[in-house]
Amino acid sequence: MTAEDLAPLELLLAEQDEPQLTPGAFKDVFRRHPAGVAVVALEHEGRPVGFTATSVISVSADPPLLAFSLASSSSSWPAVSQARTLAVSFLADDQDDVSARFATSGIDRFAAGGWTALPTGEPVIDHAVSWVRARIVQRTPVGDSYLVSLRALESGTSDASPLVYRDRAYYRLRP
Repeated sequence: MTAEDLAPLELLLAEQDEPQLTPGAFKDVFRRHPAGVAVVALEHEGRPVGFTATSVISVSADPPLLAFSLASSSSSWPAVSQARTLAVSFLADDQDDVSARFATSGIDRFAAGGWTALPTGEPVIDHAVSWVRARIVQRTPVGDSYLVSLRALESGTSDASPLVYRDRAYYRLRP
């Protein structure tokens, strides 16, 4: 993406004369939108860093690209801002406790175990539905967050059912 590609986005964000949703109304819309639950994790300065994300999206199959957003105020942002690679673990329907742990500030999110470091160092959550190890290709500032774009390098999958989050509650998908 070049500077010219970003210019239209900056212009759209700068338009102040049209009405816009309040942050609360915007959050209310997305609280009602169900999302898969993932833990994004990486190694930073010899220690694991991770957080819960419901913003992970598939961007392209060829090349294999995915992305997530992260608030610039997040305690994990300094590590993500410097990382080269990371892992995204898509949680299974019995891992709501893992999601809650990785969403909690001020604790060692890895102390309770339940994760394994890949040979390349990135932590993945044990028994997740799937995981992707990826290289960060771009960090784009958007509003008060960053859109982090990734190129998938390797993955693993299981037959587990996914964990879904909607309106501050966890749900399980059943056939």
